[in-house]
Amino acid sequence: MPRPIRIEYENAYYHVMNRGGGRRTLFHNESYFEAFLKTLGEAHQRFAVQVLSYCLMSNHYHLLLKTPEANLGRAMRHINGVYTQRHNRMKKTDGSLFRGRYKAICIEEDSYQLQLSRYIHRNPIEAKLVDNLEEYPWSSYSYFINHKKAPEWLYLDEIYQQVGGVSNKRNRYKEFVELGVDEEIKQFYSKEDSLPYLGSDDFRQWVYQQRETDTLSVSKKELRSFRPKVEKIIYHVADLFRVEITSITKTKRGRVPDNIPRWVALYLARECSGCLLKEIADNFGLKKVGSISTTINKLQGLMATDKKLARKVTAIRSRYDT
Repeated sequence: MPRPIRIEYENAYYHVMNRGGGRRTLFHNESYFEAFLKTLGEAHQRFAVQVLSYCLMSNHYHLLLKTPEANLGRAMRHINGVYTQRHNRMKKTDGSLFRGRYKAICIEEDSYQLQLSRYIHRNPIEAKLVDNLEEYPWSSYSYFINHKKAPEWLYLDEIYQQVGGVSNKRNRYKEFVELGVDEEIKQFYSKEDSLPYLGSDDFRQWVYQQRETDTLSVSKKELRSFRPKVEKIIYHVADLFRVEITSITKTKRGRVPDNIPRWVALYLARECSGCLLKEIADNFGLKKVGSISTTINKLQGLMATDKKLARKVTAIRSRYDT
């Protein structure tokens, strides 16, 4: 069977869904929900993905995403792949977790974002998990209606703008959600094989012409210009730690002391550069990309106990946060 069409372009919007294989549970308790949210935050940092709304249910999830860098496929491989690893580690199991590839509906700009946000947030009440949506802790709904600080990866303003008016926006949004899902959205999602795009006829025709499969790599030209190059990150790390650049980029054989600046540079290159792991490995003289994760795990363990080091890393990373 052919793979579903994936449509990627800069600043595209998507309703992304996936569920556990065989309807297995994805989130067993609070720790699992939090692990998935942590993974969303990482996707925002590494791929600039913006989350407009989300709802995590026990055996599936809904995300409303915006991709400034035309890289939905790469971001979702991180989200599903890394969460699967974390789930299996906590559950002490192995193997695939999701039923297959995620489903993504491409949405016309300034068209259905508001309605889909409502559709996503109403999942717990439609499933009769709660009587009051405010009681459900694993969706973005509470951030919309309460004076509650949202995580940096959750973008509320675009939804607020569509609900109309700046003043009293929280109450306006709450009233809108309480009206229930509109009939057009219900009919769209009631179809067994719904189209991979939602919008006007002109939008559907245009977006179909842009179609690509998510097996294609995102070209360097599509990455935002302010994404730092690996070389620049290495320079900043060398400057802060007052070491030679070659001490970071060159590998040493045998038993050698911990090279903290090199570890930090590898970590920031993976988190902030937007480069493929193979590109990062080449910059550090590594033959295997698996060495990157091994090194970063060592650094993260060290940062958990060495607050001074953690502050240094944060100081460099703050240059690239957007």
